[in-house]
Amino acid sequence: MSPQIITVSEFLTIINETLNFAYPQVVVEGEVSGFKISQGKFAFFDLKDDKSLLGCFMMARDIKLPIEDGMKIRVTGAPKVFPKSSRFSLTVRDIELAGEGELRRAMELLKKKLTAEGLFDPARKRPIPKFPTRIGLITSGTSAAYGDFIKILGSRWSGVEVLLADVSVQGLQAPDQIIGALEYFNHLSPPVDVVVLIRGGGSLEDLIAFSTEPVARAVAASRTPIVVGVGHEVDVSLADYAADLRAATPTDAARLVVPDRAEVLAHIEHLTSLQGTALGARASEYRLRTDRALSRLESALRYPRERVAAYEAKLERGLDRLLATARSHAQATATLQRRLTDRTAVTLAERHQRIASLGRVLRGFDPQGVLARGYAIVRTNDKILRQADQAAPGMGLVIQLSKGHIAAEVKNIDDN
Repeated sequence: MSPQIITVSEFLTIINETLNFAYPQVVVEGEVSGFKISQGKFAFFDLKDDKSLLGCFMMARDIKLPIEDGMKIRVTGAPKVFPKSSRFSLTVRDIELAGEGELRRAMELLKKKLTAEGLFDPARKRPIPKFPTRIGLITSGTSAAYGDFIKILGSRWSGVEVLLADVSVQGLQAPDQIIGALEYFNHLSPPVDVVVLIRGGGSLEDLIAFSTEPVARAVAASRTPIVVGVGHEVDVSLADYAADLRAATPTDAARLVVPDRAEVLAHIEHLTSLQGTALGARASEYRLRTDRALSRLESALRYPRERVAAYEAKLERGLDRLLATARSHAQATATLQRRLTDRTAVTLAERHQRIASLGRVLRGFDPQGVLARGYAIVRTNDKILRQADQAAPGMGLVIQLSKGHIAAEVKNIDDN
């Protein structure tokens, strides 16, 4: 029996189908080598150990932590042979950093990048409302962090509505769920007063979701003020740096987001006491000022008639001066008015005579007036003839009279 003959494409298709059936998903650990991003969309790199090298391909948008050569990582993907080049490669879907040292290295790289962009600038931080009525809480609803937060919140300040976004706070799905919860609270109507993102303690690998670039950017972009409390006091995530306020722990987040009822009441009592003391002092001051005013009033009323008479005399003298001044101004105004009237009449008469004289002169220069006295204007080709020698026998003429025109032809010319 002769062997079956297949094409190259068919063979590579069989290989890929076999790989997909046998290894639909593999997790490979190795050291990154030759990492590069092409066209801003495709990431190519090799995974190597001390004996072998494995080519890898991944969409750049799916990389959630900074990757560079020398890092030790674990990749999840599927093996494949590319038909055009027959190149064997691992198509990567997810990347995890292997080991706490690599996680810290990646966090430092990302921290430097986001710091340079101004994402952690203190000037971007907003104040947290002192007395919130609605709180958006992002955490695992079954976690100890959630229970501790609610317990501390109730003991410090009651009557606050807490809206829980129950998300994964660990694992590959955690970043996307945290980002989705932030988007939910930022578009909620009516909005919450503050968003709180918390998680209990754990290893650096357990907390890495809070240090991914998408989560850090989503926290910084939140339209609602946000408090982040992740891990223990010594644990600091990139989300902590991006938040408006960092809490050391989830319970500390509850203490920061609402006031202490006992402290508020003590403060109110203190303010009330201060207010009472201030009112008493102000009342004493007003009584003293009233006594002094009454004394001045009694002194002022001892000689009221003499003072009124003096003011009346002063007022009459002022009125007399005012009337005299008014009469003087009225006389001066009447004199000026007469002068102005006389001068205006003379000027108008002079102007009328001047205008009449100019009118007679203008009428003497009016061509229509000359034509009315029996004269005429003779033209040929729109040119005015002033002498007989300007005409020639047979020349056509237009004679303009006072009323109308006459067309004529030169027959004879007499220069005399």
